[in-house]
Amino acid sequence: MPSAEALSERRERVFLILAGTFLCAMTLLNVIGITRFIQLGPMALAVGVLPYPLTFLCTDLICELYGKARANFLVSVGLGLNFFILFILFLGDAIPSVPTQSMPPWQVLQLAAPVALPNGDVVENSVGLYQLIYATTSGAVFASMLAYIAAQYCDVQLFHFWKRVTKGKYLWVRNNFSTLMSQMVDSIMVISVTFGAALLRGDMVLETLLVLIGSNYLFKATVALLDTGPFYLGVHYLRKYLHIAPEVP
Repeated sequence: MPSAEALSERRERVFLILAGTFLCAMTLLNVIGITRFIQLGPMALAVGVLPYPLTFLCTDLICELYGKARANFLVSVGLGLNFFILFILFLGDAIPSVPTQSMPPWQVLQLAAPVALPNGDVVENSVGLYQLIYATTSGAVFASMLAYIAAQYCDVQLFHFWKRVTKGKYLWVRNNFSTLMSQMVDSIMVISVTFGAALLRGDMVLETLLVLIGSNYLFKATVALLDTGPFYLGVHYLRKYLHIAPEVP
């Protein structure tokens, strides 16, 4: 049995790894967002979605090992980082840029035809690299913030709801049911808010929006079901490593 000091350091180290993975995956979603769409089998996905399911695995592990308060704290920190990312994006767009002729060639993209950006702007001849990144990420970050607030807090609440209902038994129930339900909320909100304006402008048809929502949720649900094994292994070995007894509600 390790000393109390060594055990405390061990628990904080594991929490830091889980929290860092959570925040890294969340930040990647906001940074690369909808800059590219990929075809993954029948699913059309924004590349930023790829690391996002890890956030739910991390919060579920923290819920199970550290409790509801720690999980809510991490989600609140993530929300603060979302605001910080959005602030830096707005700041970068608001500060005047150097004259176009002074920009390096790779910062100015020449267009063969007019292009409508995701934020509604239409550029005809050329567009700055940052302007393009800002147009494709700022709206997505705002949408992900709304979805994040709803989905992550929902995940924590549902995890502990199912834990109470099952009296602390059946890890797979609280892991899967909380994640599947919260990710449905996330998928509907983030796609609807990100592309709602494009739908209203007529730049996107409803069928495409529904395909994106369905693909987004199908991918997240599939990963959620696949992470049941890692969740069981993580809880099993980390309980022993951290000397944390199962908590019965």
